Amino acid sequence: MIAFIDDHRGAYGVEPICRVLLIAPSTYHAHAARRVDPGRLPARAKRDAVLMAEVRHVCEANFCVYGVRIIWRQLAREGITAARCTIARLMRAIGLQGVVRGKTVRTTIPDTGPSARSTGPTAS
Repeated sequence: MIAFIDDHRGAYGVEPICRVLLIAPSTYHAHAARRVDPGRLPARAKRDAVLMAEVRHVCEANFCVYGVRIIWRQLAREGITAARCTIARLMRAIGLQGVVRGKTVRTTIPDTGPSARSTGPTAS
């Protein structure tokens, strides 16, 4: 949404676009200021940036086999305190996942053939 406003603000202005998109202009200006000055980021975003680096470091130091619980415990041993759900959220955001033992569970098998349901009008 912010990129859209940036692209069209020269032609229409920020306030009219925000009125149509139903967001406050102050919201757009706050996001624009945060992009320019990282010091204005919320405390959670600043903490997440620091924790992401630490999580990545622990994961790479252990051949990316650690899952959420073990990374959380390793960070605690290193003196970095964070909630386990925070570590899980950051690992999902980074795209890290621990090694899964055994086979992964497959609940459905997709059909590779033509679908019995029609996706649109068919010519007869």
